[in-house]
Amino acid sequence: MIIDFLCLQLTSLWDRVLGSIGDAANNALSRMVEAVRTLFEGDPETRRKVSFSIAIIALSAKMAKADGAVVASEVEAFRQIFDFPPEEAKNVARLYNLARQDVAGYEAYAEKLANLCGSGAKNCTMLENVIDGLFHIAKADGMVHEKEMAFLARIAEIFEIDEDHFRRIMARHIEMDGIDPYAVLGVSRTADFDEIRRCYRKLVAEHHPDKLIARGVPEALHTAANERMAALNAAYAAIAKERKAA
Repeated sequence: MIIDFLCLQLTSLWDRVLGSIGDAANNALSRMVEAVRTLFEGDPETRRKVSFSIAIIALSAKMAKADGAVVASEVEAFRQIFDFPPEEAKNVARLYNLARQDVAGYEAYAEKLANLCGSGAKNCTMLENVIDGLFHIAKADGMVHEKEMAFLARIAEIFEIDEDHFRRIMARHIEMDGIDPYAVLGVSRTADFDEIRRCYRKLVAEHHPDKLIARGVPEALHTAANERMAALNAAYAAIAKERKAA
């Protein structure tokens, strides 16, 4: 799942972080950032992982609230993309609710997460995984609402994911008249099959889970990567079948 709490030994870490910030929702982000900076000052890797976890949980909470109401299906979608042991449910729920009520806007959390990616490049694969998870929450009630789409588009902008790339991400999740395999691969319907094959192979090389491990992408993000690979494979297979029939 997107966040692997077992790997982070969060039983002790989250108790320490949440114990330092209290229950007030006002300025929760700034208090969490300061708590993590202080508690893990001598351990930059743990600090990065905990900060990343906080930011993405917070964005999920903001995502669920984007259309004005948090419904049960969105909360369930959040649980589906986060993997945490039952004993951590109380801490996760507390952090989720703090972020949902925080006066800080979602953009502040998105900027924090973008800084943690550390790639310095546009269309960061790690951040693309985050957007996949947010789409999962947005469509949990059966549709992606206008305000949720605006939220996702703004997150993509902060993440420096360009418009064409964002459209390819969106094509994997929004089915107007069924999934458009050409949009998923980002190729023209008039492209010859050799060009489509090259594009597909390039995408597979970029997004294969083994490649992500080599690049240091957190193991917790690999579920989203596996789902994306399945979408790429399905799109290519659909085009190949269509071209063969023609």
